Amino acid sequence: MPTFLGEIGLKTKGEIDLVDITLEVIETVLESGIKDGIVTVFIPGATGALTTIEYEHSLLKDFKNCLEELIPKNRDYGHPGNAHSHLRASVLGPSVSIPVKNGNPILGTWQQVVFIELDTRPRSRRIMVSVTGD
Repeated sequence: MPTFLGEIGLKTKGEIDLVDITLEVIETVLESGIKDGIVTVFIPGATGALTTIEYEHSLLKDFKNCLEELIPKNRDYGHPGNAHSHLRASVLGPSVSIPVKNGNPILGTWQQVVFIELDTRPRSRRIMVSVTGD
């Protein structure tokens, strides 16, 4: 079964920066030439995460508020500096997998693939995109 590995590079603004990478994921699937299978998007790193969500301003604000309420920044954590970043990333997870049909990821009408920067500072990130199928 053929596999293709692509990479998306991006620069983030730091803490809870949400970046829509849907177009880049679609382009990588097209580049792979794989028509039917699965695409897995993965962030190597302990303070970044991936999800799918509607990339709409008020919903993104709600998402940020939810993260801040669930895992607050200013708390007495044992890990110095950015424990909240690591915890948020662990809860959200480092990957998403999406079925591919006829060369396109199957996403809902209002569903985008979003990278979440959770570290306390701007970062240069590389996101791995693996496409497997026929």
